[in-house]
Amino acid sequence: MRSIAMLDLRGEYALFREEIRAAVDPVLESQQFIGGPAVAEVEEAIRTRYGVAHAIAVGSGTDALLCTLMALGIGRDDEVIVPSFTFFATAGTVWRVGAKPVFVDIDPRTFNMDATKVEQAVTSKTRAIMAVHLFGQCADMDAINVVAARHGLKVIEDAAQAIGATYRGKKAGTMGIFGCFSFFPSKNLGGAGDGGFITTDDPALAERLTVLREHGSKPKYYHSVIGINSRLDALQAAIVLVKLPHLEKWHQGRRRNAAFYTGAFAGLPLATPFVREDCASIYNQYVVRTPRRDALREHLARKGIGNEVYYPVPLHLQKCYASLGQKAGAFPHSEAAAKETAALPIYSQLTEAQLSEVVAAVREFFA
Repeated sequence: MRSIAMLDLRGEYALFREEIRAAVDPVLESQQFIGGPAVAEVEEAIRTRYGVAHAIAVGSGTDALLCTLMALGIGRDDEVIVPSFTFFATAGTVWRVGAKPVFVDIDPRTFNMDATKVEQAVTSKTRAIMAVHLFGQCADMDAINVVAARHGLKVIEDAAQAIGATYRGKKAGTMGIFGCFSFFPSKNLGGAGDGGFITTDDPALAERLTVLREHGSKPKYYHSVIGINSRLDALQAAIVLVKLPHLEKWHQGRRRNAAFYTGAFAGLPLATPFVREDCASIYNQYVVRTPRRDALREHLARKGIGNEVYYPVPLHLQKCYASLGQKAGAFPHSEAAAKETAALPIYSQLTEAQLSEVVAAVREFFA
């Protein structure tokens, strides 16, 4: 039995092995690993592609979130509204700057922050809303921005899983004061390690970000603020530049595979991804839902089919946030999603035979 990986990074690398090596060699020869032409080129390529005034490369998607909070001066006694069902970094970076993450529940269909729950979470201490575009689909940004404008709040888009996704014709990362992205290897546009970038149209904040990522230093060794070390290295930039021209093709492949699955799963007691009519998802994950999630995963594992749970424990129930006093039942949709969802292989290199094998295994389970 041949297994089907949840994500085939080796297969992707094989497609571009020679291009990647050709791009990396000049960096190795130059021995300029921090900054340099490759980093400047990837920033300009991203800036142009997304039609933003500034794209600032940083060391990871997590650092992108952290730097934006620092650039806004968010810290002790401040609050930032975040969804409870998301990757840890969303709330972890808020905690790291000394602020309090204030959780809200999700829309059970899209798994994104429920925009109707945001306003009731606003207090006199709220400084920002961190909207996550989970699994490749944008959150309801118009509704979130209306609440933000009414209360004078900044909106940070956690678009780590949504590079290239759109909402009402607008690109992820262009609808808030900042857009934060990741080049983690599993993303649709992944490097060979950690990396990320931030988009913004605000020149003063862009300048502040470039200083913050260099330990708060400008000029070198002169520190006006305390920053962090978060520079995208030149090797990662060179690799991302090779992959960037293929990104839209990969999005299309994932959408094609998603459509294949969704059609093939029709009639099963299995919820498939719901995509709003005004959104275009990039399917960073293809997440299905069933109360029999754990049994389904065991069945797929026996068949050699990769699958993953994103995420088994909602953030408000994580041990490290126990001091916030949230108990089970506080955010029922987040808690249910954590128990009932699993992701299937969706990467664009999947063959029709592999897709059919996944479908057959799922249908066999429910039969």
